[in-house]
Amino acid sequence: MISNQKHNWRNRIHEVIYEADTPSGKLFDILLLIFILVSIVLVMLESVVSIDEKYHELLHIGEWIVTILFSIEYILRIISVKKPFKYIFSSFGIIDFLSTIPMYLSFFFVGSQALVTLRALRLLRVFRILKLARYLGASNHLKASLVASRVKIMVFLFAVMITSVIFGTIMYLVEGEANGFDNIPKSIYWCVVTLTTVGFGDIAPQTALGQFITTFIMILGYGIIAVPTGIVSAEYVRSGQKEDAENEALKTNGNSPSDNITIHLNSQHCSNCHASDHKDNSDYCYNCGNELNPLL
Repeated sequence: MISNQKHNWRNRIHEVIYEADTPSGKLFDILLLIFILVSIVLVMLESVVSIDEKYHELLHIGEWIVTILFSIEYILRIISVKKPFKYIFSSFGIIDFLSTIPMYLSFFFVGSQALVTLRALRLLRVFRILKLARYLGASNHLKASLVASRVKIMVFLFAVMITSVIFGTIMYLVEGEANGFDNIPKSIYWCVVTLTTVGFGDIAPQTALGQFITTFIMILGYGIIAVPTGIVSAEYVRSGQKEDAENEALKTNGNSPSDNITIHLNSQHCSNCHASDHKDNSDYCYNCGNELNPLL
């Protein structure tokens, strides 16, 4: 009896924290989103000296309130899943930990010499902004496109590295140390800055031949910037077309348009393996076979 009550209690917590399709889950996500934004604003205001001097105590109290609430959320996320270490060492688990721990570290850094370090550690609170990623549904689509394009992007970056080495070496031979191109690594640095159209201006070619080569590199840079964008965009469109084709197939099989819309919005989260994106009305996890919590 006690075991069943504990199981139901954990399931209820899991439903509230992880299932955004339930009324309680939606309310929890909205409140958490508000507190994340509040905490980010507190960090920003604290970095403004004039505001911090005037409202330091108020900002400090507000930060502790947010930290305690995030700590409770972090603990509840751990105890509501069957494999807590999988959550703790997941990307979101690490982000949640990094966004919560800095205030507690202040207890261990006492003394004037540690104050500078403490200010740097407290900047880790900015990691809370990464917690917003879990609320951006389209980010999963973009992430899938980036993963699918990773090989093409790596090949492209390798080609850019080779190009930078070649042109950097050429500019070292053409301009030489007299014009600021002291060595090949520094010349490669100049080439990368020029290719990316940043142009710091710390090194500039002086000879006519060097300026001609620079013009070619700058024009090439505009094309290089467009390539990775095109690769990811093409994969993004391809992914969208595949999704549309799946929806059309579902419609042909007799599902209503509303089914086609909601099938991709189900946020059921497996308490065992942390898999998400389950189809509507799924009773078991597609990844590990664990029984899912029913959406109430």
